[in-house]
Amino acid sequence: MNNITHKVSSLRKAIATATVTVSKQETIDAINNKMVPKGDVFEFSRAAGLLAVKKTSDVIPDCHPLPIEFASIKHSIEGLAITISVEVHTIYKTGVEVEAMHGASVTALTMYDMLKPIDKAVEISSIKLLNKKGGKSDFRDRTIQTIRCAVIVCSDSISEGSKQDAAGKAIIEKLQEFKIETALYTVIPDEFETIQTKVKELATDGYHLVLFCGGTGLSPRDVTPDAISPLLDRSIPGVMEAARNYGQERTPYAMLSRGVAGFVGSTLILTLPGSTRGAVETMDALFPYILHVFRVAEGARHDG
Repeated sequence: MNNITHKVSSLRKAIATATVTVSKQETIDAINNKMVPKGDVFEFSRAAGLLAVKKTSDVIPDCHPLPIEFASIKHSIEGLAITISVEVHTIYKTGVEVEAMHGASVTALTMYDMLKPIDKAVEISSIKLLNKKGGKSDFRDRTIQTIRCAVIVCSDSISEGSKQDAAGKAIIEKLQEFKIETALYTVIPDEFETIQTKVKELATDGYHLVLFCGGTGLSPRDVTPDAISPLLDRSIPGVMEAARNYGQERTPYAMLSRGVAGFVGSTLILTLPGSTRGAVETMDALFPYILHVFRVAEGARHDG
């Protein structure tokens, strides 16, 4: 099974369809009049399809067990063709496409089994995914302006050369996944005044996005949030609440992070942990969703 532990839970939906075609009008009439010897075709097949949706991970080895929070199965008749539509919703880390298609398949097979005594030429066809929504792909595919980005590592030991940076470089790699190139990457010491000076400099230079890495913990030299908070024109508390919540599901120490986020002028400032794992997890929690702030700004400029 694929590792989905790094993913964020979100509302995910899928609709799948399948077609059952009979060979004569008498079969359609028997279905509508509930005269099929094995019972009510629509109700029995709907029940079977719902069970199939919920049991998908039991029969498809690579499917993750997930909570099915809504499932709907509908039938529609056109001529001798019966279209089955299965819609499934979940709030989870992975989608429900296979669940919807499995539900459509079993619904169709149940109909076939019930109809074969009265119609030997029943056919199943066109089992397919009609559409899906949810997950990072919904956000990743939206184009936005070119983002001028900087990654600033705050660390005494790295700036002194006694330690190599890994977290900052991991952040840069994560940004590249979203086609964001880092125009500036530099290391500065954990100095209150130095951090503030760098924030003001980058905001003045017109950077859209600045990620500070390090200094968000509780040691005496961890002053990044203290230096940046007074400079924020608009803080965005929900950003770091989301990051801490994401981290808390993976380690109890995430609650100790003091990261902040907000705007200095039109520059978005994010503060990430100095550990590689903490930095990567924060990136997974926030991207690509955080990029919506630039779409809002872009829309405001067009409206103006």
